[in-house]
Amino acid sequence: MKCIIGLDVGTTGSKAVLIDELGKILATHTSEYPMLTPKPLWTEQNPEDWWSGSCEAFQGVLKKSKVKAIDVKGIGLTGQMHGLVLLDQDGKVLRPCIMWNDQRTSAQCASITEKIGFNKLMAITGNPVLPGFTAPKIQWVRENEPKIFKQIKHILLPKDYIKYRLTGVFNSDVSDAAGTSLLDVGKRRWSEEITKALDIPMEWMPAVTESSVVIGQVSREAAAATGLLAGTAVVAGGGDQAAGAVGSGTVQPGVISVCLGTSGVVFAHSDRFTIEPQGRLHAFCHAVPGNWHLMGVTLSAGGSFRWYRDTFADIEKEKAAKGNNDVYDIITAGAAQVKAGAEGLLFLPYLTGERTPYPDPNARGIFYGITVRHGKDHFARAVLEGVAFSLMDCLQLIKNLGTPIKEIRVIGGGARSTLWRQIIASIFGQELLTLTATEGAPFGAALLASVGTGIYKNVAAACSNTIKVELRTKPIRENIEIYRDAYELYRQMYGILKETYSKTAAFVGKH
Repeated sequence: MKCIIGLDVGTTGSKAVLIDELGKILATHTSEYPMLTPKPLWTEQNPEDWWSGSCEAFQGVLKKSKVKAIDVKGIGLTGQMHGLVLLDQDGKVLRPCIMWNDQRTSAQCASITEKIGFNKLMAITGNPVLPGFTAPKIQWVRENEPKIFKQIKHILLPKDYIKYRLTGVFNSDVSDAAGTSLLDVGKRRWSEEITKALDIPMEWMPAVTESSVVIGQVSREAAAATGLLAGTAVVAGGGDQAAGAVGSGTVQPGVISVCLGTSGVVFAHSDRFTIEPQGRLHAFCHAVPGNWHLMGVTLSAGGSFRWYRDTFADIEKEKAAKGNNDVYDIITAGAAQVKAGAEGLLFLPYLTGERTPYPDPNARGIFYGITVRHGKDHFARAVLEGVAFSLMDCLQLIKNLGTPIKEIRVIGGGARSTLWRQIIASIFGQELLTLTATEGAPFGAALLASVGTGIYKNVAAACSNTIKVELRTKPIRENIEIYRDAYELYRQMYGILKETYSKTAAFVGKH
């Protein structure tokens, strides 16, 4: 039996998915780790926590499935994008990783944009420089931690650090590297022009390859730590969104995926390099060789719902523990009793700043329209609707570029919620498809590994043989008009609050 493991080095934990060659999931295992917030809007993680979590995840799927390590033909990797991992000449981590949702680098973004020019950045990288991206983090370390900066010999992204620990190879793939502001996205290679302008030595950068390429093998040391067999092939893999798109079959024009993870992503496949002129959408390399994608990002999607759970749902958590139920199911059951539009209660999900359509690290979350009539169920529904409105912002920009939309597939942990799918379908005014493959990014990473190890000849073949439609969620007709009106109110809020957001950020910085 030929088996493949996909590993997702995620924001909240490392998740391994073990599949057979037909895409049947034989086991999954997740090992969680903490996120550090040393200052407001700063987020960091310790790469050693990723490695420990990944080792536990590998061991867990082998134990649960009872599959022998010799039957695992390959490992595919994916993970959170943009994070900055710095290593010294001995391959040791120099400081905690500065993560994708960290917002400390606004000044460095402005400096890079002034130095290179917005239009040139768009032409080369397909994107403006944003606080979440990797290049401004490098500049921040240069300016604020010079002793650490002097020791840098290697720069890696999160999943690529785990790849290094598995194989000893310094490698990245084009889909993940596209989110660094250092890749020539059209040419699918590091940009010498940008690295030179930012005085970043090219030898610090890992080799960059297509996502389905075998880049190395599991070392003896890594085999002892993970339970894998030494010599097992390791495939380059992809950034979490590109790998998630592979895992949902979003590998041809006309297919759109919506991922409801910690962040929310609306993802459109493209067979050519296309940019949104104002840089409100990301234009990245796809994990499908020779292809690209457009992507809108809501920074706090599932993250907003998790925040609501952790902040307001103690009673629901107690009920869930007593009844051995999922706390999210209890919360959404209450929210489902509230009428669409939450009786005028709106939520802006900008809990960690925002990316699309407002690249604004100063943006803040808002509940608006509170009255004495609103209870907890209204607030829960408003959170779900606010995230869906933000995703609609992303979809609208994709439509405005003339991108064909034949079908929309929904993936990620939030896709398990019937209510949330229904809300999104009604706001989009279009049917959503849910798939038999529900594991998203790690499943996609496994499919990339199945291509790299020769089980399938290409990504399209891997997807068509393993992914099927399971459910269809149609919009509720009477809710479409309600949400159309509510969305117009939602869209006005950012413009009204933009100046106040900046003043609030200044206040927090001062006090």
